[in-house]
Amino acid sequence: MNILLTLAVPLILAAVGICAVFGKADIFSALTRGAAEGLVTVRDMFPALVVLFPAVYMLRASGAIDALAAFLQPVLSLAGIPAETVPLALLRPLSGGAATAAAADIIKTAGADSLAGRTAAVMMGSSETTFYVIAVYFGAAKIKKTRWAIPAALCADLAVFILSSVICRAMWG
Repeated sequence: MNILLTLAVPLILAAVGICAVFGKADIFSALTRGAAEGLVTVRDMFPALVVLFPAVYMLRASGAIDALAAFLQPVLSLAGIPAETVPLALLRPLSGGAATAAAADIIKTAGADSLAGRTAAVMMGSSETTFYVIAVYFGAAKIKKTRWAIPAALCADLAVFILSSVICRAMWG
């Protein structure tokens, strides 16, 4: 089984190359056209990323995330969300890197097998970096009015955070 997994990507690439040669496709032209389209996509996404990354860094560096977590902690604990995971729940919609750092910190301090550690792992695996995804995809598609996309995505994130806490508490209580 391991050898099959090791050879999977090279075999797929070889199969695509063989099909392209026998199909008489202009491989170089297709690659350059794809690269040009990729660069256009990067150009369209870049302004959103330039704004998003420094904003997340400023929120973390200023202590605003920690202050908001302390403020929301009593309400969120009523919903069963462990106090240690509140910063993760706030950061996950904003930044994958910041959320990963928060999850690693939770696992380091509370332990991987603790309720908080398991809840953090489920939160990370079940949620998405909402604002990043919306900025990238809506920016690439040149959509200016997001309408209900952000509220719906944030409601889904909230549901994930609450349900991951409830399910982890039920399984590992």
